[in-house]
Amino acid sequence: MNATDTPFKEEEVKDYERRRYRGLDQRLVHGRERRLLNKIMRELPDSRRTALDLPCGYGRFSNLLSEHGYIPVSCDYSLEMVRRARTKHRDSRDDIGLGCVADAKKSLPFRRQAFDLVFCMRFFHHVRVEEERRSILEEFASVSRGYAICSFYQTLKLHEWQRRLRKKFGKSRAPIKMISRREFLESAGRAGWKPVGIYPLFRGLHAQHIVLLHRSETKLDP
Repeated sequence: MNATDTPFKEEEVKDYERRRYRGLDQRLVHGRERRLLNKIMRELPDSRRTALDLPCGYGRFSNLLSEHGYIPVSCDYSLEMVRRARTKHRDSRDDIGLGCVADAKKSLPFRRQAFDLVFCMRFFHHVRVEEERRSILEEFASVSRGYAICSFYQTLKLHEWQRRLRKKFGKSRAPIKMISRREFLESAGRAGWKPVGIYPLFRGLHAQHIVLLHRSETKLDP
């Protein structure tokens, strides 16, 4: 989300896409994310049909979902982001998948178990309150038939210091929320998820972790 928490306009989407992963460090992050996600998604069952990509942003992972056999349903609180995400297919002039304007922090406009996979990258570090995090994960559990892939930022001093330095030199991005692994897994358990695997982006150097979750028949007690 942008700083004012208002939907991006068309030109803002173009500018964001152009500059977001331009730096060397962010290109390294993007490449590592794709490698880990390819590894994770190869472990999922072969019966794949639809994946909810929320928030989809400008469609950074639309092609990846398609390459692994999913029809991506691109969702974001910004209509212009959704429109851009649906044009990201490299091999066709046709739009990729479906699109819907939806806010992950509110009730999702989908029927129960509508998707084989819920895909949520680089979102939970913007969620600062546990109750809100659990509510979002509950919505994801409601609309998923089985799996979710999410990322969160696990507390890491080295990464915190790096961000403080960037802020000191005027290069800091929006503030992020780091939490312990236990905090995230407790929220997921209370929302009806079981962890299948946890994958650090760069162990000991970067706070981002990608988690593969599977729907559980029971929720943990609050």
